[in-house]
Amino acid sequence: MSIKNNHKHPIKVSIVMPTYNKYYQTSLSLYGLSKQTFPQAEYEVILVDDASSDNTPNIFKEADVPFKFKYIRMKQNKGRSSVRNIGINHAEGNLLIFLDGEMLAPPAFIENHYKHHVHESNLVVTGAMHYEGVYTFIMPDYNEDQVAHLKELVSRDPEYRRLYENYEQTQQHSNVPCPLVTKEDINTNRFQRLSFPNRYFLNSGLKHFGERLEGFTLPYIAFLSGNVSVRKANLKKSGLFDETFVGYGAEDWELGYRLYKNGVQFVLDPSTVAYHQEHGISKRKVKEQWGNHDRFVKKHPNIDVLILSLEWKELPFMHMHQTLVEYKELKKRFPDEYNELTHAFRVMLFRIIEYLNNGQPVTKLYELPPGSEERIKIHQQLETLRPRGFDYLASSFEQIYYL
Repeated sequence: MSIKNNHKHPIKVSIVMPTYNKYYQTSLSLYGLSKQTFPQAEYEVILVDDASSDNTPNIFKEADVPFKFKYIRMKQNKGRSSVRNIGINHAEGNLLIFLDGEMLAPPAFIENHYKHHVHESNLVVTGAMHYEGVYTFIMPDYNEDQVAHLKELVSRDPEYRRLYENYEQTQQHSNVPCPLVTKEDINTNRFQRLSFPNRYFLNSGLKHFGERLEGFTLPYIAFLSGNVSVRKANLKKSGLFDETFVGYGAEDWELGYRLYKNGVQFVLDPSTVAYHQEHGISKRKVKEQWGNHDRFVKKHPNIDVLILSLEWKELPFMHMHQTLVEYKELKKRFPDEYNELTHAFRVMLFRIIEYLNNGQPVTKLYELPPGSEERIKIHQQLETLRPRGFDYLASSFEQIYYL
């Protein structure tokens, strides 16, 4: 580990930043963190380089930062969970902020996270639900949709449009990223002209539950490790990231689920938002995501985890929430009346992820011979759901039973 500004002042906040081959974006991210309103002597940034093959190792020499800066380089790629755990173990602060290496933090970012934890010790605070993306570089591996989106954004600003047109004329076939946003653009907030919101989670139902997700049955999905804060003591109680989750996805939800089960309160705060610097999207991500989701449901085969399988059907989180509420109410009111239907529902939810992970078609999730006793019972039970007020559960069941 290499350290800059190795003073002895007590650290209150440790920012754990994993990075892998994001040299250009991470350099800008560190600049953004150097412009924070939070006292510079009271926070540190721990950059854990997961064996990058680009210029990332040069960042430590190049970075001119006022905060305590720790750079840790892995000799071989360890994966997202492992490198975050390494960062946790080197953190001096009582409050940890997990921030991806390509996240650009506004000046009040740390301060707005910290203020929540001053008077409450049992919180997870996230700005990730109020996602903002930004194009800071023209990356050679952007897909067609990203290129079209970027062209739309640069058309709104003469200088950015000029830079993009010059890129098309002189560098279009280059493998080197072309900078759009400068440090001065960050100082003046001009970079926001190339930003855009993506309220996927909020628009999927979470905004109905307020800042503290009151009554929401799946609050752990707010633990998105690209931008989230939690006290170190809560992690020690619930455990760190599960290092069997190696690739992309679900490792943060799995930790969030353990925190949720230990009674941690989840808070959504738009003032803690950071800007994700867009980059090319790896085709491996989808496969890795389903593999980790499969690992998640096998580790926690509970209905409040299995219900997330309905995301594959593009059902909003509000629908999943209502389905889960009705499922639990059904089990409470009719403990012995719907055993065949609830068993089939759980099995089908599990098989969705299993089939996706194995590359199988997601169909015929619960086949039964025509006329079999179990099949007849399931159909009889399904017919009584809506008359008894279990509309969401009936809808969710039908959408996967008849695949």
